[in-house]
Amino acid sequence: MSGAQQPGRPGTQFPPAEQLIVHLSDTHLTALAEPLHGSVDADANLAEALAGLVPLRPAALVITGDLADTGAADAYERLKAAVEPAAAAMGAEVIWVMGNHDTREPFREVLLGEAGTDAAALAAPVDRVHDVDGLRIVVLDSTVPGHHHGEIAPEQLEWLRGVLAEPAPRGTLLALHHPPVPTPLGLMALVELRDQAALAEVLAGSDVRGILAGHLHYSTWSTFAGIPVSVASATCYTMDLRQPGPGVRGQAGGQSVNLVHVYGDRVVHSIVPLGEWPTAYEVTAEQLQYYMSLSPEEQLALADGATLPE
Repeated sequence: MSGAQQPGRPGTQFPPAEQLIVHLSDTHLTALAEPLHGSVDADANLAEALAGLVPLRPAALVITGDLADTGAADAYERLKAAVEPAAAAMGAEVIWVMGNHDTREPFREVLLGEAGTDAAALAAPVDRVHDVDGLRIVVLDSTVPGHHHGEIAPEQLEWLRGVLAEPAPRGTLLALHHPPVPTPLGLMALVELRDQAALAEVLAGSDVRGILAGHLHYSTWSTFAGIPVSVASATCYTMDLRQPGPGVRGQAGGQSVNLVHVYGDRVVHSIVPLGEWPTAYEVTAEQLQYYMSLSPEEQLALADGATLPE
């Protein structure tokens, strides 16, 4: 099964995860690959993020918006050229989500292959449903063209209500750009998702197991309508939460991606920082194989501080 964890790990009371989803956000690729804010190489950061994911064999890559910094067509072309071959090497489906920096027309034409579609259809919200081996991932477009705050129109909510009317075999993840969570950053509060109560009413009692979002440029978690919310940080630059007062400071560091492990009874979210770091210690495959050959008592002794053979 695509995205399932591999057997052969040490004994645990938990079964292997049924699926692995990779959650990225806020790539902000610029027109003509110009440095973002004069200093950030968004293309290189994205390439670094993707390079470390291939061995994980995820079932899907979900990228929650602000894909292109100014909605430029050439930025979407480079994004597609970077992501799709990497996803193919992983055996993963790519799930694109609109962000407030994106523009619907080139987003649809380049990423969704809808070139030649009439103008009204190209300008419509990008709401889609993906079936990933029984896990339903619903993409909801929370963007308002020409603005940076988020809104979900009444007709979108009715569409979502209809989608969720019938539960999916493995439940549903909702992916949107604007997270329905509070933020300590005053400036970001000005561009939050509006009228969240209406969305909460639609989600109440549904099979939605988790909400994936971006927009904030830092990782955070909360709940919304009783549903866990996971906000992935950006691959381009991040927000410094130590910044005092109502201002904000974007920093060219601290970028990361999230791993979403889907179990039968829960969803687990983890952060993977970008970058390579010195090894502090390592357990090799041979050492793990030796550990697995021992009795439970011998395994416990090793776990309590004995040394594995070289």
